[in-house]
Amino acid sequence: MSNEDITLTAGDAEARVSPAAGGRISGLRVDSLELLRQGQGYGCFPMVPWCGRTRDGRFLDGGTVRQMPLNSPPHAIHGTARDGAWRTARVSRNEAVMTYELVEPWPHPGRVTQSVALAEDSLTLTMSVETYGDSFPAQIGWHPWFNRNLGGEDVTLGFKPAWQEERGDDHLPTGNRIDPGPGPWDDCFGMPGGVDVTLTWPGQLELRVTSREEWVVVYDEQAAAVCVEPQTGPPNGLNTLPRLVTPLEPLEAATTWSWRRL
Repeated sequence: MSNEDITLTAGDAEARVSPAAGGRISGLRVDSLELLRQGQGYGCFPMVPWCGRTRDGRFLDGGTVRQMPLNSPPHAIHGTARDGAWRTARVSRNEAVMTYELVEPWPHPGRVTQSVALAEDSLTLTMSVETYGDSFPAQIGWHPWFNRNLGGEDVTLGFKPAWQEERGDDHLPTGNRIDPGPGPWDDCFGMPGGVDVTLTWPGQLELRVTSREEWVVVYDEQAAAVCVEPQTGPPNGLNTLPRLVTPLEPLEAATTWSWRRL
């Protein structure tokens, strides 16, 4: 199948999926409201095979130190799959499945599969990483850029994390857990019961980002958008909390965004 843009529809909701642009969701409209920031690099992109920053672009892979390109010096950020073209595997009116082959600079061959399923009042994203050979550490996450303003008042965020990862001068967690502090944030939070963050655009829309994963990065330092990023581990997690992809057990994660008009 081609990797041209795909439009999914369900009721008054419409999602635009762009396999060629890093497997991202490039648009999500509810009635007349476009929820995702538009433009190259925005929308919602998959973070895989790692999330956020990896310190100095290096991680320990068994007994081998691997070096990734420093695309956010001095670190490597957000994985490699958002920079590649994905292949469309299957499409229906309200669901798309696409795949991405892990290639250099990632040292292990493997496949990422992402499905995008749209309902009238929700969008569910699922992703898995499988290996063709050796086991390797990996992470899965999503990086949505939600528009801060939909034409009325700015969005507000509601969530109750158990802790905040203390952020060092290098923008990476220090390993200390602290009480959650006020924004603005470019910070990772722990939610052991699962990610649950509500975005409210007053008088317009309420949207909940949920996931069984217990890590979420919130980034709201830009004027145009806010990011709520569920992921399988914290930034630099390839080093501090690696999740192993094995021949018998892929790494899997999912997130659902559910909404209602106000």
